[in-house]
Amino acid sequence: MNRTFVVTAFAAILSMAPLASAGTIGNRKDHQQDRIAQGVKSGSLTPHETARLERRESALNKEVHAERTLNNGSLTHAEKRQVNRQQDRLSRQIYRNKHDAN
Repeated sequence: MNRTFVVTAFAAILSMAPLASAGTIGNRKDHQQDRIAQGVKSGSLTPHETARLERRESALNKEVHAERTLNNGSLTHAEKRQVNRQQDRLSRQIYRNKHDAN
């Protein structure tokens, strides 16, 4: 009985892993977009900085979409790591641009 529960719980967790990662990537994308919008609203991002950040965000979104199209709607672990690194770089760039002296 206990062993069956553990196996069932483990299988349920594994089946939800792709959904969690898709949500994480999507949530980060939305959060970073909100940060860019807040920088525009506060005036801490110049139009040039905003355009550059938006281009990078758009390119990343297109890349994720293309990779998911090739893999039946999901990303491989390597692709998830790559997207996470790219989102980290974009996040750092957003921070730097919002906190520079313009």
